[in-house]
Amino acid sequence: MSTSTAHDDTSEPLAPHRPYYSVFGLDFVGLVVALFFFAWSLSPSLIAREWYFQGFVSGITSIIGYGIGALLAFPARRWIAPHLTWWRRRHTARLIAQVVVAIAAVSTLVGSLLVAADWQNEVRALMGIEATTGFAYLRTGLVTVALFLTILYFARSVRWVGRRFAEFLATRLRVPVAAAGVLAPVILVVATVVFVDEVLLASSSTAARIVFAGDNNSTDPGMSQPSEPERSGSSASESSWDSLGRQGRTFTDGGMRADELTELNGEPALEPIRVYAGLDADGSTEDQVQLILDELDRTKAWDREILVLSGTTGTGWVNPIAADSLEMIYNGNSAIAAIQYSFLPSWISFLVDGSAAKAAGDALINGVHERWSQLPENQRPKLVVYGESLGSQSAEAAFDDLTDLRNDIDGALFVGPPNSNQLWRSIVEHRDPGSPEVLPVYSDGLEVRFASDLQTLESQQGQWKDPRVLYLQHASDPVVWWGPGLLFERPDWLAEPAGQDRAPSMRWYPIVTFWQVAADIMVGTSPPVGHGHNYEDLIPYGWAAVTAPEGWSFADTQRVAAALSQLHDEP
Repeated sequence: MSTSTAHDDTSEPLAPHRPYYSVFGLDFVGLVVALFFFAWSLSPSLIAREWYFQGFVSGITSIIGYGIGALLAFPARRWIAPHLTWWRRRHTARLIAQVVVAIAAVSTLVGSLLVAADWQNEVRALMGIEATTGFAYLRTGLVTVALFLTILYFARSVRWVGRRFAEFLATRLRVPVAAAGVLAPVILVVATVVFVDEVLLASSSTAARIVFAGDNNSTDPGMSQPSEPERSGSSASESSWDSLGRQGRTFTDGGMRADELTELNGEPALEPIRVYAGLDADGSTEDQVQLILDELDRTKAWDREILVLSGTTGTGWVNPIAADSLEMIYNGNSAIAAIQYSFLPSWISFLVDGSAAKAAGDALINGVHERWSQLPENQRPKLVVYGESLGSQSAEAAFDDLTDLRNDIDGALFVGPPNSNQLWRSIVEHRDPGSPEVLPVYSDGLEVRFASDLQTLESQQGQWKDPRVLYLQHASDPVVWWGPGLLFERPDWLAEPAGQDRAPSMRWYPIVTFWQVAADIMVGTSPPVGHGHNYEDLIPYGWAAVTAPEGWSFADTQRVAAALSQLHDEP
């Protein structure tokens, strides 16, 4: 009797055994959710992806889904499943279920990859990129599985460490078993957070600064100290060549000179003024602004027809297309001023130096505006602000709202604004009823307008009051559309009809779309001009729309655009 009882299934412990709820070592529910996330990750996003990058995106997305599934299943496995003894006795049913799920997993993997190639080609066709093939895209699955398993077994290793630590607390330090099970993960999490914050992030930030400081100290090929006194970094300038940083040196030595502008426009040109204060300039942001003011005084920039204050990106970059086109349009009767607040790439600067961009833009624009407003109204230049990407956030920071901006300056051109821009966000949220988020209409276009290409820019009719404010944004630009709201809420731009270069088949999926668009930012400048985060073809038309000189025509802008294309396509 005792022997039969020992072999009776009902005498087994009630605690669930992991194999009963797994498929070949993978949590059953976690695997199912991971498969959903994997399939969703292959759906169209904003930017076309190469197979290996898609594998990276899908691998991360799948492991996120697996973790969510395992977490959701834990309460049922812990408190409900132990009482379902009938399931534990049906070994054949469990084996069949495991085989069916395994076959479904492989079928989902292969089938989704074949469909994904068509989805990718839909995006590629919109952007004029060469199509891919379904067979070539199957390689994505290998990358996905490899990354998924790598992260999974790393996580399991961490869990193993946690269990061993709990055992140590219970056996060596005599902590009660229940308390040890709680304390062990808490202590490990706290230790991990401290390690990441105090060691990894601090050291990586320091390492990044060391790495990119070297890049900041370099000089782009073909760039040399300008001889023109109208340029910062020249021998006449108080802003030394060495202090400008790589992007500052490229900016001050770039562009056409007066003789080239004269040849282009057929009229005598002035030497364009470009002033810049690098991060290596001695002192604080206020000292940089004072240096800019001294440079504007020295170069007599207040006598020019237009003065542009440009927000810079993380590295201190000013788009040469924006600077060159403005100077071509004004035939050199212009001045452009900018300061550097970081030498880190924009995405790193956004994370660790986010406030620096806003502080720099606020200080520059308000400092220059104060001096400019003291000049007689009929003897001062047009004051215009410009910003691209993180540079637009820097420039926007000087203004409380649209009314404040329009009261203080004579025009603004913002290009590819990040979704976190407060002024941009306020305008978009208060757009006219029925107006799409992807191309909003605000106050019937009287004060501010949005454009994605030349057609949408030129098609907007009706009065546009001065000072004009213009935002350039593509439906396919992930910098514009990525934000934390994508995690759990479908945005308007994905609920409304697709923009010009966004795939109509793109859908919103919780968590997945957030990660998809975040990944798109990494390759946001990879598409051809006119898509993604590339606006070079539209910028000269944007300048002409916001602040063209008297007598300027559309044909003149076309001539400038052609000259820019030739200038920047040359090796």
